[in-house]
Amino acid sequence: MSDEPASDIVIALEIDDPVLADRLATLLGSVAGLRLAAPGERATAAIVARNREAASNSDFELTPRELDVLALLAEGASNKMIAQRLGISVHTAKFHVGSLLDKLDATGRTDAVAHAARRGVINL
Repeated sequence: MSDEPASDIVIALEIDDPVLADRLATLLGSVAGLRLAAPGERATAAIVARNREAASNSDFELTPRELDVLALLAEGASNKMIAQRLGISVHTAKFHVGSLLDKLDATGRTDAVAHAARRGVINL
């Protein structure tokens, strides 16, 4: 058990550039009420920065909302759960899931998550 207060926000850094990761870790480490997640520890939030060249070489682009939906799909969320978490209608959630399936050339929700993970869009 940690000596940190339970109310701390735990931040995970997922950054390809080690220099940037070190700079952010130093900056965030000095902010009261925040602490960096230990390896394997579940974080409250994450900061993710991927190599831009790898992202631009992708044959598809996902909107920020599609990335939100994809993250929830990776957690196993239903359309109803996605709608509730994002404050959208179930119809809109279904639309985003369908768009993801098309863009990722996936046959289903699990396949979409697997395709996205293989392409480096999400980390599991």
